[in-house]
Amino acid sequence: MQGGFLLVLSSLGLLHGKEGNNTSPAPPPPPSETEIRSSIDRGCEFLKKIQNKDGSWGSARQTKGLNIFAPVPGSHRAFRLAVTALSISALIENKSADEKYQETIRKAQDHLLENLPNLRRATPMAIYNVWAHSYGLQALARMHELTKESDRRKKIEEVMAQQVQMLQRYESVDGGWGYYDFNLQTKQPSGSSISFVNATGLVALKEAQDQGVEIPKRLTDRAIAAIRRQRLPDHSYLYGEYLKYRPRRGINRPAGSLGRSHACNFALQLWGDKTITDEVHKICLDRLIKRNGWLDMGRKRPVPHESWAAVAGYFFYYGHLYASFCIETLNSKDQPGYKQALASILVPLQEKDGSWWDFPFYDYHQQYGTAMALLSLNRCLGSKKVD
Repeated sequence: MQGGFLLVLSSLGLLHGKEGNNTSPAPPPPPSETEIRSSIDRGCEFLKKIQNKDGSWGSARQTKGLNIFAPVPGSHRAFRLAVTALSISALIENKSADEKYQETIRKAQDHLLENLPNLRRATPMAIYNVWAHSYGLQALARMHELTKESDRRKKIEEVMAQQVQMLQRYESVDGGWGYYDFNLQTKQPSGSSISFVNATGLVALKEAQDQGVEIPKRLTDRAIAAIRRQRLPDHSYLYGEYLKYRPRRGINRPAGSLGRSHACNFALQLWGDKTITDEVHKICLDRLIKRNGWLDMGRKRPVPHESWAAVAGYFFYYGHLYASFCIETLNSKDQPGYKQALASILVPLQEKDGSWWDFPFYDYHQQYGTAMALLSLNRCLGSKKVD
């Protein structure tokens, strides 16, 4: 049977390329620097165009067919502030010197500074606010670096310190963070520590520390320990610590971990883990590139975790964002090839309106997808090979 199946594939030209002659079609060339910049410009223009009047991004509209647990109104406050923070980071990195974007960026910053300090969890069970605290810290770090006004810098520093306190308040009893507490819904969340949420928080805390904010060592040590407990020998990571007795479930295997291995590796390396080497990064980056279809099969599916290896659509741009951070840590000779590969994945997926999105999610998906793609593509620039 297998031999007959291979013969059919060969006769149809599906085994060795269109001609059935052992020659696979050449892949298209990677996007040029000009094409990447053009893609970035279109994405930034999309964000500029859809910004809310109050300076934020996103809304609770487009509710049809959704499969997300989101108690109102707190969940949507968290979602809106998280995508606003991501959009600020993307626009600061790509358009901070462009006069056409100054008002857009300033309005967004004002909204974040005014509203982020008031954010709390939606319910004892729904702790989506940890995403907004983390991405908020990253946006605030970029705002702090960009701002010259002493009074505004002081305000940013105050909000950053307060956001660190919020991450302390909502830290899991086991260290790190989760976005649900399905256990006891206690004052200090009793829910499982989630590997990639820990990574997101740790990356944000490191960026805040680099801007002079004091970070409690106990907070980072416990989050690091939680990630390490979820790390597997093949450089995959458990989705969450609650799956520690089922490490070979699809979601924990390499295909299921494609969207979070990079975040976890990058976070551990930032905080001094010497086991995360260039070789580890390259193993995981090669896996992401060669097995990208595992993530892509989940892209735009409306039900979380319905794809193979329990991949959810919202893993896609998140995974590529942290992969781009990992690429920046490599030596200069290894970076160009990975930058070209990442750009070759992301640029063709841009929608006609200039956005990127991977999961239908109220009116937040285009905003976070676009912001993550823009942050990733910014790190793909300068991909000319070093001789």
